[in-house]
Amino acid sequence: MCSHALNISVARPLIAICGTTGVGKSKLAIELALALAEGRKQGYHGARIINADSMQVYAGVDVITNKVPFEERCGVEHVLMDFKKPGEQYIVTEWVRDAIEAIDEAHKQGKIPIVVGGTSYWMQNLIFPNRLASFGQTTRQVSPPGILPPMSEELAQAVASLPPELLDLYNALPEQPPSAETEPEAATSLYALLSIIDPERAKSWHWRDTRKTLREVCIIRENGRTSTAIFAEQAQVIVPPRYRTLCLWLYANTTELFPRLNARVDQMIEQGLLQEIQALRSVASPSASSFSQSDAEDSDAEDIDHTLGIYQCIGFKEFFEYLNATAPSEKLFNEAVERMKVATRRYSRRQISWIRNQMLPLAYKANARSQAESETVVTPVYLLDATELGDTWTTNVGDVAEQLTHDFLNDKELPDPFSLSETARHMLNIEENLTNARRKVTCALT
Repeated sequence: MCSHALNISVARPLIAICGTTGVGKSKLAIELALALAEGRKQGYHGARIINADSMQVYAGVDVITNKVPFEERCGVEHVLMDFKKPGEQYIVTEWVRDAIEAIDEAHKQGKIPIVVGGTSYWMQNLIFPNRLASFGQTTRQVSPPGILPPMSEELAQAVASLPPELLDLYNALPEQPPSAETEPEAATSLYALLSIIDPERAKSWHWRDTRKTLREVCIIRENGRTSTAIFAEQAQVIVPPRYRTLCLWLYANTTELFPRLNARVDQMIEQGLLQEIQALRSVASPSASSFSQSDAEDSDAEDIDHTLGIYQCIGFKEFFEYLNATAPSEKLFNEAVERMKVATRRYSRRQISWIRNQMLPLAYKANARSQAESETVVTPVYLLDATELGDTWTTNVGDVAEQLTHDFLNDKELPDPFSLSETARHMLNIEENLTNARRKVTCALT
């Protein structure tokens, strides 16, 4: 057996729970943690839950981010949750670094780390290293003039074709992204730049999302290659996972899931969603030091950037017009509610697409390699059918997950993932009709 395969076979364990919003991921994580606390598995006793929801890292916004209430966490330790101020920015590279540290601490304490959340992009980059184009910051400070790498032929040709004003922009990128609201010309120029130097990646972003557009251009400039070329190269490389990972994908049929998501929006409104959104205005700048409703009425809502931090959360943008109306009406309220429900349903579809089109291929490639080298599966993925609630959920999800976790941690033979259900067989089969996780939607620049 080669040393690489040996390292994989003895890798430390990790449980990863992914899936759409509203399927019970947090509920399952807590149940597994409690079950692990009852018995010692391969030297481990107890568990630590590590949040992988990009919105739940923010403190004081419990309703809009759908956090599990503290009293329902059953004493299970939750980390990387409630620790960032709503005005702060927190990106994937920072989370991966913090998650690795939290996982290391869990293992040292003899606990099983359970990573759970709906931000599958974060989870993917935790499990599979070196998938990010750049681990640097997104400002020109990372690559000062004089030490930039030589450009690839493809990028050099694209840069040579830039009109003078865009060439100047490429050579002197702003340190902060322009606001699409207050600086539309700068925002469209930045997007036009990306569209010329890397048209395929430009399809992934909306021109108003200046933060991600600027980051994309910075990555290209820092690497001397287009992001498309970088990702194409990465796709050919089979990356072993950081940990021996049991992936549990909670899935619910959209026919049943969508009504639940609609009802949850109504429940969030009853729980104080609008008051929470109003309060967020008081922390609309990164310099805000606390989360309070006291200054909400005095804040300048027009300056809020909906592509940054907590302000990306579904609900904030959808109720923006209603809460800013001089005379809020029932019609505006109902339209805002419907927009939030539509956005939530669309988000759940994107979550499914990301798991199938991005995470599963990486897991399958890693498993194929480890099986060839050491006859082991390093990243088994199981779909648990969470379509129905109540006792059925316990039978189809809770009990199955607990048994899989027990067998995984005790190095017992695991069942064929396709054998759990017809839904699992269908959704885990990604060999046919794979689609891009991000699709271009053409819209007017307004």
